[in-house]
Amino acid sequence: MKYKNKKIVVDGVTFDSKKEAVYWRVLKTRQDFGEIENLRRQEKYLLIPKQTGERAVHYVADMAYYDRRLDKEFVIDVKSTFTRKLPAYVIKRKLMLFIHGIKVVEI
Repeated sequence: MKYKNKKIVVDGVTFDSKKEAVYWRVLKTRQDFGEIENLRRQEKYLLIPKQTGERAVHYVADMAYYDRRLDKEFVIDVKSTFTRKLPAYVIKRKLMLFIHGIKVVEI
């Protein structure tokens, strides 16, 4: 859930906020110039597998891509100052680093 944001449609794609849509266009441009590749939205990462009587826990990134120059995968999350402090998000962000070795970049 995004707080106080209005959904916006850009090029037929619905984004949770204007800030997210703007950053997506920046990354699309970088991909068009060949700087990055495999740009995708709403990428799902398993954090805790399903257990008896419990559902699996996932982290869903706003965007993810591979940077060719740095030879590195990036995971992007567009967050407000308020939402980046929410306990559930903080735990998931830390689990991404611990389990997948991916440091989430907050925009």
